[in-house]
Amino acid sequence: MTFSAQLRRPLAWLMLGLIGLALAGCGYNNVPTLEEKAKAAWSEVQNQYQRRSDLIPNLVETVKGYAAQEKDVLTAVIEARAKATQVKVDASTISDPAKFKEYQDAQNQLTGALGRLLVTVERYPELKSNQNFLALQSQLEGTENRVAVARRDYIQAVQDYNTEIRTFPGVIWAKLFWGAKPMETFTATAGADKAPSVKF
Repeated sequence: MTFSAQLRRPLAWLMLGLIGLALAGCGYNNVPTLEEKAKAAWSEVQNQYQRRSDLIPNLVETVKGYAAQEKDVLTAVIEARAKATQVKVDASTISDPAKFKEYQDAQNQLTGALGRLLVTVERYPELKSNQNFLALQSQLEGTENRVAVARRDYIQAVQDYNTEIRTFPGVIWAKLFWGAKPMETFTATAGADKAPSVKF
């Protein structure tokens, strides 16, 4: 082996090492890392919505025992829950605007139906003092808070991901290697910017 051949071999390894360092240091891994973070945050949103959905049958049964005449409200909650659980979601949902909107709309309808149910309960003092109802109401309120936190975390993760795939150098890696598409985020429901009217 000649001296020049011996010299080229370590030089080739050095060049490969430098290329590897350049790729690692310039954000090549940021796109998939942020994508996985957003997917994990989305899973937590779904987890909290599932927790809420699991509480609803118990809540409805408890209310039914005291307020059977509120059949319309109870039916609306049951139907909204059924519709919310029928919307099929997977990892592709967060990058498909139509599927994401369908999911968000179903969850918003369920939120509205639950709100109407809790307002209806105000007319039944004996129900409001029932320990089972109080426990379920407390769990539901805690779940709604968890949903809000999970959605906030998801929105932040999506913002980081979407920013990465639209800015330099992430846009290069996103287009060339990952085929990354922007992810959807939650939007406020129509009329959420107006304060609700309260009547006593």
